[in-house]
Amino acid sequence: MLVRVLVIAGIIAAAATQVPALVNGYQEHAAQPAPVETASLAPQKVAAPVSYGSVMLRADAGGHYQGDFTINGRSVHGLVDTGATYVAMNESTARSLGFSSVDLDYRYQVQTANGISRVAHVKLDRLEIGTIRVRDVDAVVAKDNALSTTLIGMSFMQKLNSFAVQNGNLLLKQ
Repeated sequence: MLVRVLVIAGIIAAAATQVPALVNGYQEHAAQPAPVETASLAPQKVAAPVSYGSVMLRADAGGHYQGDFTINGRSVHGLVDTGATYVAMNESTARSLGFSSVDLDYRYQVQTANGISRVAHVKLDRLEIGTIRVRDVDAVVAKDNALSTTLIGMSFMQKLNSFAVQNGNLLLKQ
């Protein structure tokens, strides 16, 4: 008899810990509007404002989060890379943003996925996407042959209040 009471008490305890999560999951699913299928040849926007100070980036076919950022007032396409310590760009991009050869001292050595590379440290006045605006962002500049795209690393991401993946989308909040 005591064993039966203990088994029933265990089942009740397990259910008590799991039911709230199930109810929350059901409520979140029920709150989402049903998908509407539309035939559109217009390209989908990669970044979508959610609310002021929030931006949602959709994953591309490769599962990467890309968007059109504004760096020091100029448009730059970037790939969010939470594995990168800094925002990283190549020399051509840095020059288009107003950095001259005087600003680019390639004295720092960094370990990248492709091996060791030399980079220059720069400070970005501002980096923006949608309604998110961050000032004084540390960045590194690599030679053109070492980096083909701009990486939006943790020197930008850590200045946000939060960022999280939800339903395959990256939500950035300032």
